[in-house]
Amino acid sequence: MSESDSREREEDRQRVADELRRVRDAVRDRALLEPDPGSALPAPAPVRRPQKVPPVPEPAAPEAPPRPDNTALNALWRVLEAPRRSWRDVLRRFRGGGIDAPATLRRQQDFNARQVQFDNEVLAYVEARLDATHRHYDRILGLHGDHMGEIDERHLILQEELVAHVHDLVRRIDLVLGQAERGRFGLESALKDLRARMAALEERLRRG
Repeated sequence: MSESDSREREEDRQRVADELRRVRDAVRDRALLEPDPGSALPAPAPVRRPQKVPPVPEPAAPEAPPRPDNTALNALWRVLEAPRRSWRDVLRRFRGGGIDAPATLRRQQDFNARQVQFDNEVLAYVEARLDATHRHYDRILGLHGDHMGEIDERHLILQEELVAHVHDLVRRIDLVLGQAERGRFGLESALKDLRARMAALEERLRRG
């Protein structure tokens, strides 16, 4: 092989290498191997860390109403034990069969009156306790109802944010898949063009 033939073959190889480099640069310029900065993915939606729901304040228990005093009633229940003040009273009790009827009647009346008063005080005490208990638990239920309402509102906000993040993720996946599909078609086209160019160059080399 003459020196001129060797030089010609070397020039052909250089032309082939230059052609391959030009095709590779064209592919890169068409963003088939490297992503286009202009078509970059959008910034992801910010993720908000949910805050803890503050605890429900515990309301103070209402002050209990005073308990009815049954001391006087306990001192009056023995109606037959009237106080003995003199021997005359003793003789009167002895003549009357040992029972002082007027004194016993008065003590019975006093006991009955005090019993009625005590019963009324007990009823008032029970009503006051029930009213205080109802108001206390109504307040507790109201606080917990507001607390549950706040929790439900936070759940709705988080649900909406989750839906927004899912939609953003779907759009980003679609964009990535679309770019990959376009890149695949572009690469196939570039490879087809490259094969044609290589075949033409090989044909030229065989003829040369």
